[in-house]
Amino acid sequence: MVRFALFADSSRRIAEADSVAVIGLGRFGSALALELMAAGTEVLGIDTDEDLVQSHNGELTQVVRADATKEEVLRQLAVDEFDRVVIAIGQDLKASILTASLLIQMKVPVIWAKAVDDQHGRILEQLGVHRVIYPEKDMGRRVAHLVRGAAKDYLEIEPGYSLAKITTPDLIVGTPLGQTTLRRKYGVTVTAFKHAEETWMNADNETVLAHGDSILIVGPTDRVEAFAQLR
Repeated sequence: MVRFALFADSSRRIAEADSVAVIGLGRFGSALALELMAAGTEVLGIDTDEDLVQSHNGELTQVVRADATKEEVLRQLAVDEFDRVVIAIGQDLKASILTASLLIQMKVPVIWAKAVDDQHGRILEQLGVHRVIYPEKDMGRRVAHLVRGAAKDYLEIEPGYSLAKITTPDLIVGTPLGQTTLRRKYGVTVTAFKHAEETWMNADNETVLAHGDSILIVGPTDRVEAFAQLR
């Protein structure tokens, strides 16, 4: 096991920066931690699996083999000094719940936690976790919308309100968006557009779209889905 005294000061230095502590380095936790690093965020990774810890050596700002269900371990690693902590523990529900409880008692300002099912999520919410996420369920919903073929990408912002990337339907090609009465007729808003290989740009009332353009639309989920079906 790690001698935590060696890491306490460096963990505190990480906590002072734009940083996140990620507890659990399975597939979800690893992907999250690496993406945060790519975006310039300092990451402290924690897991009980020595092989996982070693595989991330040099990839994360700091990675430690430790048991996050023990308060003394969390304090020695200065996890309580981080503004943001993600509990990415997978199938070990007891470890997930115990870790969440400790972090809440330690008054970590922002705690995100992965839930494997609705029951697990309800327990985390009842404990006081600030944001519970369901990676498998959320991805399943997203893929379902993509499989239908109506959208090229899809994001449910919250239940009942969504954003989708679609190809511009013929009915709004060649007409300034301000003259299409899009919101009144279809209940959606075009927020951005992209011509061919050009970069994305914000849309406004003067924007004129062409055949083949990609657009981002946002609105109530049922209206977004209906509009995405138009050709």
